[in-house]
Amino acid sequence: MAKSGGRQRPTLEMVAERAGVGRGTVSRVINGSSQVSPRTREAVHAAIAELGYSPNQAARTLVTRRTDTIALVVSESRDRLFADPFFADIIRGVSSVLHERDLQLMLTTARGEAEHKRVGEYLSGSHVDGALLVSLHRDDPLTARLAESGVPVVHGGRPYSEAQPAPFCVDIDNLDGARTATRYLVDAGYSRIATITGPQDMNAGVERLRGYRESMAGAGRGADPRLEIQGDFSVEGGALAMARLLDQGGNPDAVFVASDMMAVGAVRTLRERGLSVPGDVAVVGFDDTLMSRHSDPALTTVHQPTVRMGQEMARLLVDVAIPRTAESETILLDTRLVVRDSA
Repeated sequence: MAKSGGRQRPTLEMVAERAGVGRGTVSRVINGSSQVSPRTREAVHAAIAELGYSPNQAARTLVTRRTDTIALVVSESRDRLFADPFFADIIRGVSSVLHERDLQLMLTTARGEAEHKRVGEYLSGSHVDGALLVSLHRDDPLTARLAESGVPVVHGGRPYSEAQPAPFCVDIDNLDGARTATRYLVDAGYSRIATITGPQDMNAGVERLRGYRESMAGAGRGADPRLEIQGDFSVEGGALAMARLLDQGGNPDAVFVASDMMAVGAVRTLRERGLSVPGDVAVVGFDDTLMSRHSDPALTTVHQPTVRMGQEMARLLVDVAIPRTAESETILLDTRLVVRDSA
């Protein structure tokens, strides 16, 4: 009989024979059991290295009921994921913690009913140990679907609806950040302070508008619909919203913009209209992304600890939500105003 030309893939039995131990001992070493002596563990690891053995992940999953994989789901389009530095910082934070724990990150986007259904079915099929959900909108069904299927979930930002179950959540203090930004403009003596809001189907957008309104009311400024316009957290959205603000007759001398990307767009429109920043119109953003430091002029903005948000989300999922060491936990991260040249 002719021999196969291919090299046989090392097996668990071959590792056990090389190390001089039983097959069960090798399994315990691979799965991190403490019931193995240091000397035996060293012999097994040496045999694994010599043979080039790689554990069969599928078989290991059947035994341990774990995949060692965490999903990060961004409820936005792929274009938005790669354009907005907020998501890059979240991914950096999540990845740093998962790397420490030898866990894999699965990144996906879901926008629209068909994509939410596909992602929901996959995550509910025992392919991941847990999920991190970011940038949820009012119509996103993932929260309810994953709760029904028992998948451990941590939310990055509170869901829009209080009716949606979100026992584990890491959020930014959007309300206080917006209050602080608006109060700064009030205290600086600006009299016609406008706002470009975030999407009103997202909790962050709602809270930042609420903070603006509360500070305006606290300063005795009555509501003026000509000074409020909705944006979408994009550069182009900010540019269009700024144009509408100027065209509807509010004559703002300052504007609190609910994201740095929109603020960059707003500054572009102001310059196209022949207005200077901050000479004619002061601009304050929200995020403190890299672009805020390198825009012209550099943006005064609200700093939010986005990398830390990703880290806290990953830790909360791995240390609390998956092992069920608590029934619920919410972490609220503080913001601070960073004063630069735009206001």
